Amino acid sequence: MSRLRGKAVIAQGGGPTAVINQSLAGAVLELRKFPEITQVWGARHGVRGIVDETFVDLSEVTTHNLERVAQTPSAALGSTRDKPDAEYCQRILGVFRKHDIRYFFYIGGNDSSDTVRIVGEHADREGYELRALHIPKTVDNDLPVNDHCPGYPSAARFVACGFAGIDADNAALPGVHIAVIMGRHAGWLTAAAALARRHDDDGPHLIYLPERQFSIDRYLSDIDRVYRRYGRCTVAVSEGVWATRDGKGEAIPLVADLMRRVGREPQVDAHGNIQLWGGALADELTDAVRKGLGIERVRADTFGCLQRSFPGVVSDVDAREAREVGEKAVHYACWHHLDGSVVIKRTGDYAVNYELADVKAIAAKTRYLPDEFIAADGNDVTDAFRSYLRPLLGDGMPCLERLRAPAARSRDDA
Repeated sequence: MSRLRGKAVIAQGGGPTAVINQSLAGAVLELRKFPEITQVWGARHGVRGIVDETFVDLSEVTTHNLERVAQTPSAALGSTRDKPDAEYCQRILGVFRKHDIRYFFYIGGNDSSDTVRIVGEHADREGYELRALHIPKTVDNDLPVNDHCPGYPSAARFVACGFAGIDADNAALPGVHIAVIMGRHAGWLTAAAALARRHDDDGPHLIYLPERQFSIDRYLSDIDRVYRRYGRCTVAVSEGVWATRDGKGEAIPLVADLMRRVGREPQVDAHGNIQLWGGALADELTDAVRKGLGIERVRADTFGCLQRSFPGVVSDVDAREAREVGEKAVHYACWHHLDGSVVIKRTGDYAVNYELADVKAIAAKTRYLPDEFIAADGNDVTDAFRSYLRPLLGDGMPCLERLRAPAARSRDDA
């Protein structure tokens, strides 16, 4: 098969991560090795940059600069939440034709993979030869087919470290501390708080995930039980617990009612998702504990965007794999002339293989925590989940130690 000659465009979509630029650098450096790639362009702010024709020439970026960018969090090219429809995709293809762009690489999550699918299908219908590759990325860890997603291990490491600090603070000044963590439909990131535990009475003492029905009454009963036992309680809550599910498994957003109660109208993005407001949820959950249980010292934090792009807490495993999925996308496109989504498969005690999946198996779909990762009571995770996550967090996790000093006795009492 003759090699497809033309320009390559790479873009970044959706929420940034601590390692998304590793995928960018990996793809760009590999693309520059292939003579059929006439230039490597980057689209500013995802597909929006394509239709607006705001490109940068990554062929002329130095290797040193790319390597420094690779170690920098967030999306170096800028991102977008645009959801292309048929007309939008026609504009994309028009730009591709105009500039002889034959390779399209999109680094992103669920919605970005759907964009790759739509653009690829339109190119096929138009008879325009194009290699369209999805490079996985999401802190939500909810892409089907993958064992895990680049960006998640570093965000999970942040959550585990952050919660270890919260729990140590709570042990020093006992009370109830609630932390709201990202996760609209799937609780992978909230579940990572469990890796903060070292001793039997360490928090989080309770973990609430969107995969299980959330009840304020059950929440208060759980906190009351833990507080009576330990004299304190720390709680990890997914921002998505305010979405229950009807009999057909469809999400029914309840966060809209919550936001209206605090005087704020819910906003909906281009993909139809209500934009969650973790601060309102934290306030409501804090108020419920104070009023329902009469506990005075109740604190709450919303981890928010800190989880996605915190530069000081990056998993070395995550950084390496994020680089490699970018490289493998180029190999599939340039060596094997294939379209699709690069996926990570776990093997052995801990190693990974990179495979290519049909993007239709991933696009606009969600991978939830399996039942074996969720405790029977629905307010914790299992040892199976901890075993799954532990190797992803990388080396050098902080170790929080306790004083092991005996009670003091006067020497006169000896």
